[in-house]
Amino acid sequence: MALNRYHQIQSNGDGNDDIYKEENKKMSRQNEEGLILPKKLINPCLESKDRQDLHRELLFNQKIGKNVLNQKSELQKVLQRQKERQFIAAHHFESQANSSPLQQELGKVITERAQKLENTSSKDVDNNSNHSSELEFLKIRAKLAKRNTNM
Repeated sequence: MALNRYHQIQSNGDGNDDIYKEENKKMSRQNEEGLILPKKLINPCLESKDRQDLHRELLFNQKIGKNVLNQKSELQKVLQRQKERQFIAAHHFESQANSSPLQQELGKVITERAQKLENTSSKDVDNNSNHSSELEFLKIRAKLAKRNTNM
C-alpha cells in the first residue's frame, strides 16, 4: 500500500512534497528530527514453534476438560491410597494361601527365631542395666565399710 501511494505521488507531480515525506518517514522509520526509530524486538519465547504447539495443546485440553497436570483433590488421593492398601493386602493374602505348606512352615520358623532374638536382646539389655546397678551398689557398700572401719 505504501508503495502504491508512493507511485501515485510521483506520478501526480502536483507538488505535494509533504505527503511524500510522510510516506518516506513511515517506510524508513524515522521521526520528525530525522532519527531512525528503533525496531520493536521480537520475543523468541513467544515466537517459538514448540511454545506455540504446547500452548495450543494446553488450550485444547482445557477446552475438553482434560486435567493435564494430574492434580487430584485430597479425597481422591486418600481413596486411591486406600485402594492400593486393599490391593496389597489382598495380594499378600492370596500369596499366603497359594504358598506351599513347606513355605508356610518356613515362614513360621523364621518369625519364631526373630521373636527369640528380640527376647534375648531385650533380656541382655535388662541384665546389663541390673548388673551395672549391682556394681554401683557394691562400690557404695565398700566405701561405707571403709568409713566404718576408719572410725
